[in-house]
Amino acid sequence: MAIAGAGQLNLNESPCWGSRSVDCFEKLEQIGEGTYGQVYMAREIKTGEIVALKKIRMDNEREGFPITAIREIKILKKLHHENVIKLKEIVTSPDGNKYKGGIYMVFEYMDHDLTGLADRPGMRFSVPQIKCYMRQLLTGLHYCHVNQVLHRDIKGSNLLIDNEGNLKLADFGLARSFSNDHNANLTNRVITLWYRPPELLLGATKYGPAVDMWSVGCIFAELLHGKPIFPGKDEPEQLNKIFELCGGPDEVNWPGVSKIPWYNNFKPTRPMKRRLREVFRHFDRHALELLERMLTLDPSQRICAKDALDAEYFWTDPLPCDPKSLPKYESSHEFQTKKKRQQQRQHEENAKRQKLQHPQPHARLPPIQQSGQAHAQMRPGPNPPLHGSQPPVATGPGHHYGKPRGPAGGPGRYPANGTSGGYNHPNRGGQGGGGGYNSGPYPPQGRGPPYGSSGMPGAGPRGGGGSGYGVGATNYSQGGPYGSSGAGRGSNMMGGNRNQQYGWQQ
Repeated sequence: MAIAGAGQLNLNESPCWGSRSVDCFEKLEQIGEGTYGQVYMAREIKTGEIVALKKIRMDNEREGFPITAIREIKILKKLHHENVIKLKEIVTSPDGNKYKGGIYMVFEYMDHDLTGLADRPGMRFSVPQIKCYMRQLLTGLHYCHVNQVLHRDIKGSNLLIDNEGNLKLADFGLARSFSNDHNANLTNRVITLWYRPPELLLGATKYGPAVDMWSVGCIFAELLHGKPIFPGKDEPEQLNKIFELCGGPDEVNWPGVSKIPWYNNFKPTRPMKRRLREVFRHFDRHALELLERMLTLDPSQRICAKDALDAEYFWTDPLPCDPKSLPKYESSHEFQTKKKRQQQRQHEENAKRQKLQHPQPHARLPPIQQSGQAHAQMRPGPNPPLHGSQPPVATGPGHHYGKPRGPAGGPGRYPANGTSGGYNHPNRGGQGGGGGYNSGPYPPQGRGPPYGSSGMPGAGPRGGGGSGYGVGATNYSQGGPYGSSGAGRGSNMMGGNRNQQYGWQQ
């Protein structure tokens, strides 16, 4: 079967999909989990190739094959791009076999996801590394938008990175095709809360690629700032955080906003100025200009992926590095890093509890009074020193009968709410996402009632109880097509104009 070249669409059907059993693979390790099921790293027994197996959960489906999986398979079979995850095939598990009950999607394996990589202790991305990741993200997203596909769940755990530094968009479970006129009614219950744009939070059902660009802006700011910029607990708080940074919406800065269904329910009760430049004044000037255009309240004025790739930020020093020049990291997926944090917290709590229940025996015990020895005279107040004895030395509380010595009080490395700074947050979990290979539960179509305090059912603000497969790069050779160090836009090491460089469709 002929496979489309990179950047083109696959229009041919593969005759062998679904014909093989999952028994052709050996599961090695679980790397993701969510309401959809599990994701495993696996090895194909015949070839030894490492892949990712994503199980399509069927036990909750009353009406046959889940629509989210149908959409994801259909879209991924159509897309073929170096910055979009590759769906290799579908395999099945017949009744009675060891991997009971299901249909599996077989993906190319990726070593890391962006969230898992960012969560590594002491991790701080360099500017060329951030530019490298952002350029790949925008290139893949531009390809999707040109081919009329909305992703609708851009977040760190859905951006997968391999050990060659290549970044790929994954988890197309909420993706769907769109028309250029944006007249179709689409659900607004999409995109993980922290990355959801204001138009969806206000109830819009007619929208286009601008919703993905808001999510990209949140990722961009998170990479530069070191932590999420809109960590809301529910929809009202999420909107409030957006308005505090980006200003309150009105007919001046967002014409037509008053006609969005829930605007009157959530419009600010006091004037709120845009403070993005003030809060992030330490960012590079070109980075701040690009972020401003990504986090524009009015979706019609928000920058598109193609224009973002042409921004000065990507064409001034330091230039984006060659992906192969990035350092290699140990495999890091959000599911795994979260599990390690939970295990470490549990270990620390158990150790603390054990110390309290079984205090260590004291090294010294009080002297035992010998029989026949005279007792000191007891009287109120301090005893005067005996003749010839040393004067008493002032001391703190005696340790013999005090509390057992242990770790000092105060917050430990991981506070009670489970966060550890950086990208970690108690609301990252939940049932929603499962990382890059995940297709989470698909919300009902159409607009629902204005939000209560509970937020989107079944999904935490950041989604994800799982992983993408992500993080990683290596100490590869320096140089490569991205490397020029000329000033300003400099010489284009790839040659040709930018449209040729990115393989854009005209």
